[in-house]
Amino acid sequence: MSILSRIDDKHVPLYRVMWVAATPHFCGEEDCMREGCYEVRLEQGESIWANAADNDRLITQLELWQGGLGPPDAGDDEAAW
Repeated sequence: MSILSRIDDKHVPLYRVMWVAATPHFCGEEDCMREGCYEVRLEQGESIWANAADNDRLITQLELWQGGLGPPDAGDDEAAW
């Protein structure tokens, strides 16, 4: 497994990713170029934008890189979302 993930036309080191948006961007501006894209926040306050496929692949790579998801906790209500 590579420590890099390709997002759009960029190879991003997984360790630079701070968080990944769970919902696509929507601001309502007529000239917005990011509608429907997912924000990926990097360290140093930088952001890049991913399409749905890149977003899903990045999340999978992050989970694998960190050892995968553990067993679900009894109090885990994430499935309710």
